[in-house]
Amino acid sequence: MLDAVVTQVNKMGFFAEAGPLQIFVSNHHIPDDFSFQTSAGPMYCSEDGEVRVQKDCEVRLRVIGTRVDAAEIFALGSMKEDYLGVTADPSS
Repeated sequence: MLDAVVTQVNKMGFFAEAGPLQIFVSNHHIPDDFSFQTSAGPMYCSEDGEVRVQKDCEVRLRVIGTRVDAAEIFALGSMKEDYLGVTADPSS
C-alpha cells in the first residue's frame, strides 16, 4: 500500500503522486460504486456522495505494475481492495 496525492482526474481514471513516483489508476481499478462526474470539477464520486476522488485529495493505493524510463518511473495503481481509497478530502 502507498499513500499518494491526486494530481489530475479524467474519465479514464486519475493520476496521483507519491514523492517522485507518478501513479495512474484506471477507472477499471476504481471501486464499482464510484462514477465519474464533472458537476463541480472532474471527480469520481461514490453512490452516496460521501467519498470523492478529486484533485489534491489523499488516497491509499496498491501498486500493480511499474515502468522505468531513462529519467522517470511510472506506476499503475488500484483502489479496488479493502483498506484502500480516499484518506483525506481537501474539501472537508
